Parts: sequence; C-alpha cells; structure tokens
Amino acid sequence: MKLALLYLTFLKIGAFAFGGGYAVLPLIAQYVVQEQGWLTTKGLTDLVSLSQMTPGPIAINSATFIGTKVAGIPGAIIATLGNVTPQFILMMILGYFLFSRHQEMPWLDRILKGLKPAIVSLVGLAALDMVTASLFTDGVWSLSSLSLAGVIGFAIGFVFYARKRLGVIGIVIVSAASGLALHLVGVI
Repeated sequence: MKLALLYLTFLKIGAFAFGGGYAVLPLIAQYVVQEQGWLTTKGLTDLVSLSQMTPGPIAINSATFIGTKVAGIPGAIIATLGNVTPQFILMMILGYFLFSRHQEMPWLDRILKGLKPAIVSLVGLAALDMVTASLFTDGVWSLSSLSLAGVIGFAIGFVFYARKRLGVIGIVIVSAASGLALHLVGVI
C-alpha cells in the first residue's frame, strides 16, 4: 500500500511538474509535506539542499530521497518511476509529432507562453517557503524567531555571489564550513 501511495503521489507531482527544478517544490510541499506528512517544511528545505549537492534534477532527487525515507530502496525506485512516468509519456507523444511528422504545433507555443508566468510564480513561492524555513526557527516571520545561523549563512552566500567572488560550488563549501563553525562555537 505504501509503495502504491508513493507511486501515485509522485505520478501527480510529475504530471504537473512544468518548469522543472524549483517550480516543482510547491507540488512536493503540498503532496509530501501537507497531505502525506512524510516531511516537515524544514525537512523539505534540507531535502532541497541535499538535492542541490547531488547530480540530477531536483524533482528526481527529491522523489528518490523521499521514497527511500518512506519505504527504503523499493520506495526510492517506485517514487522515481512515478515521477518520470508522465514526462516519459509526454515526450514520446510530442517526439512522435515533432520529429516523425515534422509538424508545426502553434497550439504548443501558446500553451508554453501561458505556462511561463505561472512557473515564475511557483518558483517565487518555493523561494519564499525556503527563506521562511531557513531564516526563521518556527517558520513564522518574526524577529523573535529569526535564526542567527540562517541570517549569517544567507548573508555569506548572498555577498559572495553578488560580488562574484565565488561560484555556486564555492558558496556551498563556504556555507557548509560556516555552519560547522557556528555549530562548534555553540551558536547553532
């Protein structure tokens, strides 16, 4: 039953994962955090961090990690398969029309133009959720719940990236080192 639920949950996520990457995070939050309770919001933020450190798309990595947490290796396989099934079917259909028939599809261009603004809003919502979970200890925007370690980590990453002093890999390394240092001195 757990495997079937994993497959169906990630089938739904995969079916509406337009825009990829961060645009899929609100769907994962809805189905995995709110409906199934497999992760907390903080757990989702940690998952995104882990997904960024491993090769591959966030949606696939998330499905694999969550599947492993819920039902071990079989869960990882089933969740990942559920996530990729809709895209596989869609790509087979579109590939047939685009490459074997060499047809123009103006309706597809119209659909994609309509989806772009929605994708931007989904990415923005995912970013807002991640900021809340990272910078505020109880997930509420208030000065009393502001996380010193979160603010320091955010500032370090922002400053180094904005001034083009470090690339993404360097920021990940510096942020991980600063998190470890803050832990060792007892701040977090």
